[in-house]
Amino acid sequence: MDTPSERIYLFNRLAKGWAVFRENLMGKIGLTLMIIFALMALASFFTPFLNPMYDPMTGVDPEISHATGPSLRHWLGTDFIGRDIFTQLLEGAKIAFMVGLSAAFISIVLGTIVGMFSGYMGGVVDTLLMRLADMIMVMPSLLILLLLSALFGQLNIWLIVLLIALLRWPGVSRVIRAQTLTLKQRPFIEAAKVAGASHLRVIFRHIMPNVLPLSFLYMTFRVTSAILVEAALAFLGFGDPSQVSWGMMLQWVWKTGHMFQAPYWLLPPGICISLLTLSFYMLGRAMDEVLDPRLRKEEHSD
Repeated sequence: MDTPSERIYLFNRLAKGWAVFRENLMGKIGLTLMIIFALMALASFFTPFLNPMYDPMTGVDPEISHATGPSLRHWLGTDFIGRDIFTQLLEGAKIAFMVGLSAAFISIVLGTIVGMFSGYMGGVVDTLLMRLADMIMVMPSLLILLLLSALFGQLNIWLIVLLIALLRWPGVSRVIRAQTLTLKQRPFIEAAKVAGASHLRVIFRHIMPNVLPLSFLYMTFRVTSAILVEAALAFLGFGDPSQVSWGMMLQWVWKTGHMFQAPYWLLPPGICISLLTLSFYMLGRAMDEVLDPRLRKEEHSD
């Protein structure tokens, strides 16, 4: 394929995709929610500098030593030692984005590369890679993380990210493999081989640009699962104790016996987990419609 024509095709495809996305109400709601949480995550970098009392981990109100309700000084109240809950909520947004996007990106990169090589090479390579994917796919990821935490103690946040990614790539690899099996029969792939292109060039120069949109679609769903897994680990007491996450906030409110006495402490992190995962799910559904014209036809026919 000629490089200028590829660029024109890609630009037209992006323009059409954005036009479809703008008409999708679910996508716009998801994007709005995600922007709100992104602003919360950015705000978390500045709040400790305004006043050390508002540091989410070490900042303590000198006049308060117990859980208190919302006030002008503490919009969502304070926790059991007088730390501001609102700044913890902002910090939790940063951790959620960091965990969700990092784990999803690593798993998508692994799944895309494995899927492309498996589908393109075929034979023994395809069999070995897919059997490996099958073995990892049937493993209960949360249970494995809990067992590792029980064996080695509370896990570092980046180790949690890596483990989630290593346990969540097989599903993506199977989808990308199926797409690659279709693409490698296309005329432009045969033309590239006849022109003397190596296997690596065919995979990364011709196949990868055509499967990346599908990879990004699955990345939105992987973000959701990564956030939920981290929150579950933290709530069960196996998260990183040096990081303030929404799951850790829920673990503190439960462990200190304020589960039913302090709704101002319990509800915000739970609601934020639900809304952020919902925003990525909505984005994924909207992107699914952008990538699959059949869904748009079905919606219009309804």
